[in-house]
Amino acid sequence: MRRKNVPPVFKWRHFSPDVILLCVRWYLSYQLSYRDLVEMMDERGLKIAHSTILRWVLKYSMELKKRMRHHLKKRNRSWRMDETYIKVNGEWKYLFRAVDSNGETIDFYLSHTRDTTAAVRFFERTCHHRSPHFPRVINVDKNPAYTNAKRQLMKTKSWGQRLVLRQNKYLNNIIEQDHRCIKRKMRQAMGFYSMIYYSGRKIVDV
Repeated sequence: MRRKNVPPVFKWRHFSPDVILLCVRWYLSYQLSYRDLVEMMDERGLKIAHSTILRWVLKYSMELKKRMRHHLKKRNRSWRMDETYIKVNGEWKYLFRAVDSNGETIDFYLSHTRDTTAAVRFFERTCHHRSPHFPRVINVDKNPAYTNAKRQLMKTKSWGQRLVLRQNKYLNNIIEQDHRCIKRKMRQAMGFYSMIYYSGRKIVDV
């Protein structure tokens, strides 16, 4: 591709957009480390440092997410919420996640704790009354933080009048199985290194 035909988002990059997108897609899709990709690119005659691929992932992963969002399968209004623990900079933290009944990811939230305050913030972050995809029912496990969070949000009239919070651990098998994929990827990437979300919003300490 000629330099004058390169899209602006790839301007001034040493490698072609095809190589950059290939590395980013492989890293995000499969259980590969940066050094695995370095070796794979070396077999194709490309000398790329693992730190370069890291910068590509940080820069272009959110851009890919934004551009692909309109082409993804629409989520339904039956949600599953659960939390799991992952290591962040060597310390155990809690990753709150929400998926629909088909397993499509809706949102996630990284927190120091799994108490009521964290559950309230995750509900406020995920459930938007004016959104056309506002949930009809949210299924959670027996963690009392969710029911306490619902009571607090009802007092401030931030909880939807027709929104049902259902506690049934068996219906959460979808998200619990999906946690395994997240943990496998985190082990390969050696975990997160900070409590800063890649979109640029800092996670508030709770």
